[in-house]
Amino acid sequence: MTMPATPPPAQAPQPPQQAAQPAYRQPQESWGAPVGPYASPIPVRTPGLGDAIASEWTKIRSVRSTMWTLGVMIVLLIGIGLLTAFAVSVSDADLDETPVLSLGFFGVLLGSICVITLGVLTIASEYGTGMIRTTLTACPSRARMLIAKSVVFFLLAFTITTVTTGVVGVLQTAILDGATPGAGYWVRATVGVGLYVATLGLLSLALGAVIRHSAGAITIMIAVVLLPLVLAMFMFSPTLADVQQALFEYSIPNQLGAMYDASVTTSGPTGWEPLWIVLGVTAVALAGAFVSLDRRDV
Repeated sequence: MTMPATPPPAQAPQPPQQAAQPAYRQPQESWGAPVGPYASPIPVRTPGLGDAIASEWTKIRSVRSTMWTLGVMIVLLIGIGLLTAFAVSVSDADLDETPVLSLGFFGVLLGSICVITLGVLTIASEYGTGMIRTTLTACPSRARMLIAKSVVFFLLAFTITTVTTGVVGVLQTAILDGATPGAGYWVRATVGVGLYVATLGLLSLALGAVIRHSAGAITIMIAVVLLPLVLAMFMFSPTLADVQQALFEYSIPNQLGAMYDASVTTSGPTGWEPLWIVLGVTAVALAGAFVSLDRRDV
């Protein structure tokens, strides 16, 4: 007797398989293009002279040469000024009608060498290190760059020199118990001398922009300051008397002494005249520096 075939077990119904979702892909034509408009949270504006001045101030106050040169200048002004006052007080020298503040001349003359050095280094050192390329990349306007350097350096040198000469003048007057000079003389011996020394440093900056070599520009400026007076001292021939007199009158030490009413000669610039002379010479030198920067490559 044949047994009937066992039917296969019924299988549970399988749920319908869902089709796999394709991954989203950005259309090819939009690759690399920004999606929608983009607004930067940083305000975009055209840089101006104020930005260049801020940049130059950051540079000049962050380098060691500024601290050392101005620090040495302050030490010279105060140290030599006080030593001179002590020497006069110990020797009981009679100053007659010589103003007490004129004793600060010796310290200022030596301190001006430090200002000259810093003026040259402010721009010439960038040519030596190659930093001038970065400076002109950030500030393509060469005229704006030179103006910013000049403003920052002049204000710094003027402030330091004026404040220091004022302190030295007060200390010298107290040590020697001298008569207090008039207001006009005080202004000329502090603010006027500060303007003169800062302008002399600005002349050094202009020369550094033209020479583009720190040691060479510093050497030339020291020669400009000291050489005319040294040459005049050794001109003994009567035929050179007029040249000797002119070198004495217009040498920088004599002009600086004239600001203190303590000039070497009885003729020549007096009062505020030395300041106008050095301002005129510096203006011509800065014009030459502008032309040099504009026509020469870095």
